[in-house]
Amino acid sequence: MRAPPFSKATLSTLVRTQRAAPRTTSDTYATLLRRCIAERSLDKARRVHLHMVMSGFPHLSLGNKLVDAYLKCGAVDDARKVFDAMPKPHIVSWNALVSSYVRCRRTHEAVRLYKRMLSEGVVADEFTFSSVLRAFSDLGLVAQGATAHGQLVVSCVDARNAFVGSALVDMYAKFGRLREARCVYDRVHGKDVILATALVVGYTQNGEYSEAIELFGRIVKDGIHPNDFTFASVLIACGNTGDLRKGLAIHGIMAKIGNKLCCSSQTSLLTMYSRCGLIDDAMKVFVDILDPSTVTWTAIIGCMVCNHREELALSMLRGMIHSSVRPNAFTLSTALRACSALALFEQGKLIHAFAIKLGLDSNRFVCVALIDTYGKCGRIEMAKIIFDDLPGLDVVTMNCMINAYAQNGHGVEALRLFETMKVPSLEPNGATFTGVLSGCTNAGLVEEGRRVFSFIVDKYKCGPSSDHYACMVDILGRAGKLEEAERLVCEHRNPDKVLWRSLLSACRLHGKLEMAKRVARNILKLDPADDGTYILLSNIYASLGQWDEVISMKSAMRKMKLKKEPAMSWIEVDRKYHTFMAGDRDHLQAEEIYKELEELIRRTKELGYVPNARYVLQEMDEVEKERSLYYHSEKLAVTFGVMSSSNDKGDKPITIFKNLRVCGDCHSWIKLVSQVVGKEIIARDAKRFHHFKNGMCSCNDYW
Repeated sequence: MRAPPFSKATLSTLVRTQRAAPRTTSDTYATLLRRCIAERSLDKARRVHLHMVMSGFPHLSLGNKLVDAYLKCGAVDDARKVFDAMPKPHIVSWNALVSSYVRCRRTHEAVRLYKRMLSEGVVADEFTFSSVLRAFSDLGLVAQGATAHGQLVVSCVDARNAFVGSALVDMYAKFGRLREARCVYDRVHGKDVILATALVVGYTQNGEYSEAIELFGRIVKDGIHPNDFTFASVLIACGNTGDLRKGLAIHGIMAKIGNKLCCSSQTSLLTMYSRCGLIDDAMKVFVDILDPSTVTWTAIIGCMVCNHREELALSMLRGMIHSSVRPNAFTLSTALRACSALALFEQGKLIHAFAIKLGLDSNRFVCVALIDTYGKCGRIEMAKIIFDDLPGLDVVTMNCMINAYAQNGHGVEALRLFETMKVPSLEPNGATFTGVLSGCTNAGLVEEGRRVFSFIVDKYKCGPSSDHYACMVDILGRAGKLEEAERLVCEHRNPDKVLWRSLLSACRLHGKLEMAKRVARNILKLDPADDGTYILLSNIYASLGQWDEVISMKSAMRKMKLKKEPAMSWIEVDRKYHTFMAGDRDHLQAEEIYKELEELIRRTKELGYVPNARYVLQEMDEVEKERSLYYHSEKLAVTFGVMSSSNDKGDKPITIFKNLRVCGDCHSWIKLVSQVVGKEIIARDAKRFHHFKNGMCSCNDYW
């Protein structure tokens, strides 16, 4: 029952009583301090303390109670002043103050107070160690934590006690010393859920997922009821290992126990289903959460992004905002990943504006995601503005900007940025080299690529990876140095199909049939059902007019039930996507599009456009070949973009996307269209960005 409040009159009476009967007043002061604690009233505690001092009462005789009152009211500094004035504080006060410092994240002060305690000859007990061990773990003081464990043993404190054991297990787990943590755990008598959860969490946080799952099974078998943190950690372990069977079993245990679970375990549950590819199940879990937190909303948005449901992820972000749940930096950076995957420039700009409104536009996670999004939307200038405004740079940010330069054909800028990284604080990693080599590939910088690759071989501690080899093979292959590229592939100890396919693409580019056959055989040894190899080889035969071989390849693909991915292009207009395939007449404005296309073809022919039948990979006469080139998906998308932007004011570019590489004939045509309509046209294909402006392309016809 809550104690009744006391007034100033009561305190005045106490002062008079103190002068007449100190013993009675001592008991009364103690009672009043207990009331302060019950009411958690710091103001009243201070008034009682003040009256003690003003009345001449020896207040330090109640010092331990004053310390307790101040700590329970959240006034750690007031408690410390009283504590420091006491000639001999009780062990309870030492422990309470150390514990409060740890709880308030003032761990350095907790450690200093513990050391003072030892120097004054005060014998620490189990409560002292349970607090100070957590301070050592929070500060990462491995040696001092181990020393404290030794002092604990010398002090005859029983480490087999679950209370102390939990603190030891938690400390060793946070140090990554799981063997010691398990050793302590196994020796504890009367294991409880706090102790067990500390080790499960430790295993999960240190990537020992199988051990976390195995331990969870054991604690359930031993009759220990898991709590929310136990479930949350073990479900993360199941998700990271993709162990759906165990995850389903744990979900069953959660349902069987029937306890009301918190957001953390439910969030881990939906994340587990997401990582196992069960999106609908993850969504069901999310829908059942009554009041999703920011972390839960972020988890479901991340679930959609990781499973290529980017549009749904952005829809979830809108739902989160409408539910008045404030997104954090991780939420926005995850949503921006959805924008970058689909190159949703307008959506990315909206999220950028929202980040500014929330004051998160300077957050490093958000900035890196924005650089990536703008880079993948072909807006390299906007990416650079954000990059230049960052107060400090790290390897992740540098890699992101290098990749943005590389994708947009700015190989020289990518190299220049790479050169600035040769300092200890910005040591390049494998991803850095992949990005800068891609920049050399897209810009045709052969010698520069050779120099970077030699640096990786000679100076990089891990040596070149398969990705680095593939980039270098691509650089050499596109430059027509196919024999050198093949020698490089053969130098690799264990070339994979990606590496061989880089060489096969170069064979297709330069029409090297014999080498292509040889390379294709190596790929099909590794993966007999690799559809990309059949398609590339078929295209080489078609480009050389060997139609019997084309028919043979297509027949083999049909027997193996392999399908060629159809080429398609799309464009965003007024936040709606319009998709086109070659010869597509399904669009609602098809008649207008084809009429406008014929006009654009006429005007580009006046500037020198000649359809290049070499890019028609079907057997037909020359007239049919020329007509088929007119209706490629890229041309339809560009035409619709020209129509839709005719009333646009300013210099907003027309941006189209293609799932495969842009056709060479379409590339020549779009260059001239940019000159005819006086607008920049940005085309993102499966390989890179092309920026067409005034009859020129940023790739300099090298892609």
